[in-house]
Amino acid sequence: MAMKAEEIERLIKEAFPDAIVKIDDLRGDGDHYAAKVISKAFVGVPRVRQHQMVYSALKGRMGGELHALALQTEAPPR
Repeated sequence: MAMKAEEIERLIKEAFPDAIVKIDDLRGDGDHYAAKVISKAFVGVPRVRQHQMVYSALKGRMGGELHALALQTEAPPR
């Protein structure tokens, strides 16, 4: 079952209300996405932990409804 980009964005914004989120459907199939997430929550946090935070926000949907997510995270410029 595919997951809509809007649902991915909603889940991320629930966890990171200040986030700027850009979602791209890489294949047009609803299964392969790229996401860029910019949030103050990532300030001083190592990249691996940032990604873990986003995956946690997706509430277990990775590997099920959401097959693949190429993830780019960063803190906003100061």
